[in-house]
Amino acid sequence: MGAMQGLDRPPVAAVVQQHAEDCAHLRHVRSVLVRAPHVRLRHLRRLDDRIAAHLDGLVVAGAYGRRLCTEALASPGAGAVFAAAVLALGERDQPALERLLAVAAEVPDARRGLLSALGWLSAGSLQGTVQALLLAPDASRRALGLAACRLHGVDPGAPLLAALRGEAPVLRAEALRTAAVLGRADLLEHALAALDDAEVGPQAAWAACLLGDRGPALRRLAALAQGEEPAAEAALGLLLQASAFAAAQELVAALSQRARQAPALRRRLVRAVGVLGDVRHLPWLIGLMDDPALARLAGEAFSLVTGADLADLDLERRPPVPAGGPSGDPRDDDVALDEDESLPWPDRERVQRWWEARASSLAPGRRVFMGEPPSAQQAARVLREGTQRQRLLAARALVLLEPGRALFNVRMPAWRQQRRLAA
Repeated sequence: MGAMQGLDRPPVAAVVQQHAEDCAHLRHVRSVLVRAPHVRLRHLRRLDDRIAAHLDGLVVAGAYGRRLCTEALASPGAGAVFAAAVLALGERDQPALERLLAVAAEVPDARRGLLSALGWLSAGSLQGTVQALLLAPDASRRALGLAACRLHGVDPGAPLLAALRGEAPVLRAEALRTAAVLGRADLLEHALAALDDAEVGPQAAWAACLLGDRGPALRRLAALAQGEEPAAEAALGLLLQASAFAAAQELVAALSQRARQAPALRRRLVRAVGVLGDVRHLPWLIGLMDDPALARLAGEAFSLVTGADLADLDLERRPPVPAGGPSGDPRDDDVALDEDESLPWPDRERVQRWWEARASSLAPGRRVFMGEPPSAQQAARVLREGTQRQRLLAARALVLLEPGRALFNVRMPAWRQQRRLAA
């Protein structure tokens, strides 16, 4: 009887349980860090190695590891589904995958976890599985198949064109994203035709812009940029990068006028100035570094334009007290996370002196990104060395400089990114 129990619950059960819990937790951490302002590719690699080690521990645990992952699906969060899906896909456990697909169809977090697993595993280990998804009668499953191809940079072929003509919005939206990421400029007309589609218009504008259109797509992005967060800020960022410099300057000037009447737009304006890359705005950013509410954001925008690493250059200061965010007092209703967390606090006087010594090297009248006019070589350097937010802008800059090029995925597993960048 003791031997039977040993098979059911191995002596290292607590260790396996820790693998399952840590894997789910670290997947959540990763979803934050891939968008973080301070994380570089080497940091992401360390985290990914930890996730891989926990997944290996679950695989070695065999049936007990699979059972723990299945039990965790009682609350199907993204992290729990990620771990369970990696095991099911890696072992080609079709019944388990079917259960996960059923949950993903009903729970958005579960769908995100399943997508994470599809992006995590190698393309080779997904052969057959993705093909079955692409040919499934259910539109949601076909969209997952397209997403898997997008995450791996693999062209799905005929199913992509069929999906662009599909009836289900979830399928058309994913088809537009996939076409844009793969650089399928031959499908631009499909994106343009969907610009006024009430259900997939935003995805169509994003796709059409990345695929080379600088007319209707930009007008649609401009309309989206007038709306509510976070879609408005995302649309504005792409619009500023894709527009001619003079047009982008006008957009920022108009946003500045609106921000005078609506102070809530000041953060959007600071971010826009960073993406615009006009050195004439740097004195204004430096002036904001004395404002506790905007100082760190202004420092990030300053770095986007100049390429200055405030921490490495010793251009930061101690945070004020209190630094914002939750107070820790259980009676305090403010429990929101500080969205500028991990950004350095710039020292205005030091930054001012640093900029005065280098201002002559960056002439006004042209776009500047990370200290240089945008170029393919410079964007590639930022992809290797920059922070995640900088890398996202660099990946888009490469595509905007050369429409039809595939969009580099700065969120894929770090070792895969490193291989592709080395190549």
